[in-house]
Amino acid sequence: MTHNFDRIVPRQNTHSYKWDQSKKLFGNADILPLWVADMDFESPPAIKKALQDRAAQGIYGYTIRPESYLSAITSWFERRHKWQIDPAWITDSPGIVTSLSLAVELFSEPGSSVIIQSPVYYPFYDVIRMNDRQIAINPLLQNNGRFEIDFDHLEALMRDGAKLMLFCNPHNPGGRVWEHAELQRLGELSLQYNVLIISDEIHCDLTFPGHPFIPFASLSEELAQNSLTLLAPSKTFNLPGLQSSIVVTPNKELKRKLDYRLKTLSLHMTNYFVPDAIQAAYNDSDLWLDELLVYLRGNLTYALEFIAKEIPQIKAMTPEGTYLLWMDCSELKLDVAELKKLMFQKAEVAFSEGSVFGTEGIGYLRINFACPRSILEEALQRFSRAVREE
Repeated sequence: MTHNFDRIVPRQNTHSYKWDQSKKLFGNADILPLWVADMDFESPPAIKKALQDRAAQGIYGYTIRPESYLSAITSWFERRHKWQIDPAWITDSPGIVTSLSLAVELFSEPGSSVIIQSPVYYPFYDVIRMNDRQIAINPLLQNNGRFEIDFDHLEALMRDGAKLMLFCNPHNPGGRVWEHAELQRLGELSLQYNVLIISDEIHCDLTFPGHPFIPFASLSEELAQNSLTLLAPSKTFNLPGLQSSIVVTPNKELKRKLDYRLKTLSLHMTNYFVPDAIQAAYNDSDLWLDELLVYLRGNLTYALEFIAKEIPQIKAMTPEGTYLLWMDCSELKLDVAELKKLMFQKAEVAFSEGSVFGTEGIGYLRINFACPRSILEEALQRFSRAVREE
């Protein structure tokens, strides 16, 4: 392997959202944080060099997005996902959650229902509530240790009048990579009931063998016209601090409204560092990603085997993608406060507590296993000891 993912890069005192808030958030500065979804690996060397070269220019002025930036994006999605994106479909946005919120604001009415599938990434709830819309929950079903969509219930929500759905593919926190038949059925319902699909596909590059990612909008021209696809390099290449994402749609009217609102809020300008970083990511970092996926798969295998052997009362859902592990801790018979105490005080680890992903997540924890193996081992050993002492 060319890249050393075992190397520990100290992140304390680097203004890290993940590492420098443990005392404030959890009451313990010594906690091992495996919660917020950024990785504890350096970004690819090509990106690091591109940012160093860009910084060395010394004048950090207003920045345009060159054609080479758009070409890097379109080439990546054609090469990695067999999806041909016209550069004219691309809108820049500061982040996925910004795009989710704008979509709710622009494409639903105050007081109306917006569909989500719980448990799901917690900002889905925030952007609906904070835009004065109603949350319509289509709870995911569990079958043989994996999430599935309850299409009968989903259709009922659409029939009752919901006209917007926030969809997560690959799914966070469950790691499902939705298959063609599932996406096709969702698409058919969305067209039948005139429901606009906002597809958060930020984890699209992080899937494991046997689970190819299928962009929702790639299924048909009709579905492309009836959707917005939200994408970003941040999870793939560990770039969330650059605040770079895109929205893709061939629907000119949807894109016009989105572009206008972004300009109204003066969010349309490109970050000085973004074009160079994204070109280095999408043009020169395939090998790094391929090796990362092998390493992540190794971490996942280790975690699953450790949990099955050392903490058998906890049932982990095997993810098909992402670097997130969803764990059912209900056999511990702890409420939310007790589960937090077990983590933060007794085990001195921070995983994501499940209730933030919806009521369906109560009794669950989410582990971010995108870290050097030694950190993952230490965190799981700490947690296992704390569980045994309960």
